[in-house]
This record gives sequence, structure tokens and C-alpha cells, in this order.
Amino acid sequence: MDLHFGDSKPTDEERAAVDALLGPPESSWEGAARDEMRAADLRWARGGREARDRRDLLLPGLHALNDRVGWISEGALDYLCRRLTVPPAEAYGVATFYAMFSVRPRPATVLHVCTDLACTAAGATEVCAGVEARLGPESGVRVERSPCLGLCERAPAALVIRAGEEISARPALEDEAVQAGGGSGGTAPGVGKGKGRRGRATMRATAVCAPATVDTTVHAATAPESAPAEPPPATAIPQAGAPTLTLLKRIGTVDPASLDDYRAHGGYTALRRAFELGPAGVIREVTDSGLLGRGGAAFPTGRKWQATAAQPDHPHYLVCNADESEPGTFKDRVLMEGDPYALVEAMTIAAYATGAHRGYLYLRGEYPRATRRMRHAIEQARARGLLGDDVLGQGYAFDIEIRRGAGAYICGEETALFNSIEGYRGEPRSKPPFPVEKGLFGKPTVENNVETLVNVLPILTMGAPAYAAIGTGRSTGPKLFCVSGGVARPGIYELPFGATLGELLDLAGVRDGLRAVLLGGAAGGFVRPDETDIPLTFEGTREAGTTLGSGVVMAFDDTVPLPRLLLRIAEFFRDESCGQCVPCRVGTVRQEEALHRIVERTGAAAADDVALLREVGRAMRDASICGLGQTAWNAVESAIDRLGAYE
Repeated sequence: MDLHFGDSKPTDEERAAVDALLGPPESSWEGAARDEMRAADLRWARGGREARDRRDLLLPGLHALNDRVGWISEGALDYLCRRLTVPPAEAYGVATFYAMFSVRPRPATVLHVCTDLACTAAGATEVCAGVEARLGPESGVRVERSPCLGLCERAPAALVIRAGEEISARPALEDEAVQAGGGSGGTAPGVGKGKGRRGRATMRATAVCAPATVDTTVHAATAPESAPAEPPPATAIPQAGAPTLTLLKRIGTVDPASLDDYRAHGGYTALRRAFELGPAGVIREVTDSGLLGRGGAAFPTGRKWQATAAQPDHPHYLVCNADESEPGTFKDRVLMEGDPYALVEAMTIAAYATGAHRGYLYLRGEYPRATRRMRHAIEQARARGLLGDDVLGQGYAFDIEIRRGAGAYICGEETALFNSIEGYRGEPRSKPPFPVEKGLFGKPTVENNVETLVNVLPILTMGAPAYAAIGTGRSTGPKLFCVSGGVARPGIYELPFGATLGELLDLAGVRDGLRAVLLGGAAGGFVRPDETDIPLTFEGTREAGTTLGSGVVMAFDDTVPLPRLLLRIAEFFRDESCGQCVPCRVGTVRQEEALHRIVERTGAAAADDVALLREVGRAMRDASICGLGQTAWNAVESAIDRLGAYE
């Protein structure tokens, strides 16, 4: 390993941030002051192998520095690299990969104003311009235009992050109990492959402003500790309290901070049944239920679990993908904020079935309240014997570690997520081998998103036949839909598979002048207002020439300029491409350039660019390594072919 450390030194604050996560250094090689150690201590790297085995703490270490100081200096990065025996050049590549980190000085307060699809349609451009005019360089606030923050039901949205010492919980906060139990944001303590816990890193102050106005956003940015509390998660569920709900039935009814309340409403019934069935029995139930993955790929969950469980190589790992970054998607956030113990229970069942004893919850860095809620739930479950060495007294050991993302859409792809956890750039891997064979840390890994895992609970409590009777023959069970844009009641809707798009829009109260509906988010496709009879199933949307994706349904009326939306989609994919493969790295840039020219030109010149778009789109779809490049052309293609966007 070629290590080239520089001469820059960390500040006391930077050193303290790293040491809070990793513990104090044990040698001068790790960065301890020489006068504290023997001079001969520098002749060898004590614990070098162990340090290399902790490379997966690189991302939590970068978060610790960013949370405490607001940016990552050369001296701080050098110190972190010494502690983990990571080449600084590699760590620099990781730090610059994520949008939420900065390796250049910036103010301690960063204001992220969402300018993605739903927020743009709700006036985010005007809000952002007004905020930028009010918060100049002298304000001490850095304003950044951000991709989707996962707050589409309350668009336009803004997120304030202030670096520094942890702030105490405020009595006015609606989630005060959770803050008192779990702090004010940030990550769980670092656990290098389950080898032991270190001290907790310093947390940051955060404030969410949604729906955002210029005045409320400026106030939140300048005084995040006194910003109004977020509304309860149930406000994002127009159907809250309805007896027909399955996945969302506890949100708004159960205190999300209370484990006792969760158990009083049926919590941990499914896990007890799982122990009665045994691992093979659980997998059989999930297989018989017909559960398909809810992240967009629609792969049979039971087959994935069985393939992982059958692998002779150990240990096995479970990864929950809670990095929902698809524009228009916010269902996983609402589930984690409103029913966090359900996810803890579901992850425990999935791990038990697949032979895993350690699980990782990879959670969006832009979700501070969900992070607080999940960390509190994990700590409470561990304290009550529902996680740890002997879950429910059954002799089964399992524990969960939270890893925060840092603003990279590509990390929603499972192998990119594995690389991120391991301390590398979040770039997708070529497949095969598939994750069930060689996934996280090169071991068999099962990866599911939040909604998929939460569906396991009703499968075990009601039984596979009853669950399979919901929905259709090929798309079973309930489905969550994220409805936003030009509707009267945006939010999360739970419907059985098979309901039509029109029925869903009627529930949400679609406004007059409907121009188009985007299904599946930026990676999905547009449909016309006269196509609302499309059944909302995986096979129904496929037959209609579109996609269900993760459940995004975004309505746009005549007031929203379609060319501007398509440009925003193209900008999104250009920014989020990891750059690893040429078709995506170059194609997303060429797509955006062509769309700019089409807006400015007409006639034969525009027709030439449309032809170029088709050629570039086919190349990306056929030759890109992962789904980002393969789907980057979908929405633009559908707008041209189905909506006549440039006619």
C-alpha cells in the first residue's frame, strides 16, 4: 500500500471529531503526538492490519469531520487516513464523490434548497432566488441548489445543516422524546464489521423548512435551533387512520418513540412467528406470498433470500437500502419517521431467514429526523433484548448499524451502496458475481429497500395465502405510491396492486389542466391525461410502455413548462452520473446539451438534435454499467413520443 502523508496538521477540533469516532490513537503512526509515545514508536505501524480492516469507517469519519467543522481540510483528511491506514489520494476521491462534503473552506451553515421536479413546479426557483438575494457572503450561510430532498409532499423544501457541537433537544419539538434518546441527528457509532463500538461522533444541528418561503427559509438558515418543528409523519398520509391500511396503519396511531406502544399494536408478533417457522419456513412464506422488490427492479424477494441463505461462504450480511434519492420518492422516509420499530423487526426477520448476524441500514444523509428515529429505535430494541447476542431469548444474535449516505443518487444501486459502506467511491460493480454470492465485504449479502422489508411483517402475521390474495396474480400485496405535483392532497397512498392511475389521482384530487403524469420518477416515463386507466401493477405499466418504478406519481398541469422539466431531468442525471463508464459519463452530458439546443432552435436543426438524442439514449441504455445510465433517457423519450414535447 502506497501511503504518502502530507505535512498538514489537523486542528484540535478536527482531531477530537475523529477520536470521538475511533477512540484515541495508540501510536505515533496513527497520529499521536510524539512526546506522548516512545521515539521508536515510529519505526513500525502497530495495528496496521487491524486499521486496514476498519476502512469501512472512512465514510463515518468523513461525516464526523463534516458535522463538527463543516468541511474537510487537508490536515483533517490526513489524520483520518493515518488512523485507518488509507492512502490520502483514495480518501480524497471518496470525500469529493459526495455532494454533502466539501474539501474547501465554507461556512458552518449550509442551506440546501431543493430545485428538483416537484419543488420546481411549486415555485422553488423563485424561493431560491429570493433566499440567495437575502443571504449574501456576509451572512455566514452557504446556499446550495439541491436535488430532491425527499419532501415532495411539502414542496418547495429546504434543509439547513449547521456544523458544530451537538445541540440539546428543544421542548417545542414534536419529536422531543426521540431527540432526548438519540441526539439531534447524525450517525450511529462506527462499528468496523462488527468488531466493537467506539465513541459517538459529534452531531450537527439541522432544520427542515417545508413548504418553504423566502422568509421562513432565511429564518431557518440563520437560527436553525429556533426553527419550527416538522409536522408529524401522519400529515404525509392523507389516508391516515383508515381501517384498510396495512403498511401505514400504525403511523399517526402509535408513538414512534415508544417500543411498548409498538408492541401493544402488534409489534414483534411477526418475529415470534418467524422463530416458530424457522429460517426455511420464513423463506417459504415470503416466496409463496409473491412479494416482489419495491425498489423498482421487482425481483422476487423469496428467491433472493433463498439464494443468499444457500451460500456456504460466511458471514452473511443484510443491507437495508434507505437511500431513496429518486426525485419524487419519500415513502421510506415516512415509514422510518412514523413506524421505525417495524423496520427494525423486519430487518431482524430477514437476517434470521438468510443466516445474517449483522445488518446495515444505509440511510440518506438528507433525512435527519429519520436518522434520529431509527437510531433511537435500534438503541431501545438493543436495550430490551430485541437486538444483540440473544434476540428474544432464542439464541440468535443480530445487530444493526446505521450508515449515513452523503448525497449520491448512484448509491441507491446495490453494489455502489456496498462500495460506499466499505469506504470506497460509490461506483457500481460489474455483475456477475451477484450480491447473493459476493456482496458487502465480498460475502453473501441480501439487499432490500425499506418498503420491501416492511411488507414481510403482514406476510407472516396474516399468512402467505391471505397476503397473495391482495392485488393481482403477478403483483401481490399492497403498494405505496408517492403522489406530488399538481394535486390537492399530495402524500403517501397505500393501495392494492391493480388500482388504476385514475383512481389514485382521484384520491389525491388532481387539479384541472392536467398535462402529464410522470411515473417512476426521473428514471421513469411520462403518460398522457387520457391514459389514466393504466393499472398500477408491474406488468400493467410494462404493457403500457412505461414503468412503475419505486411508486412515484407526479402530476403536472399546463402551468409547468415541459421543456424546463426535461432539462432538469437531464441536469439531474448529468450531476449524478458517477462517471465510471463512458456511455453514461458522456451520454448524460450530450443529452443535456441537445435539450438546451432544442429549446433555442426550431425546424430542421431541432429535428437533428432529437435524432441525436435517440442515438445517445440507445447507447446509454445498451452499454451503461448500471441502471442510472440505462434509464437516463427514459423520461425524455416518453415526453417526445407520448406528449409531443417539441412539436
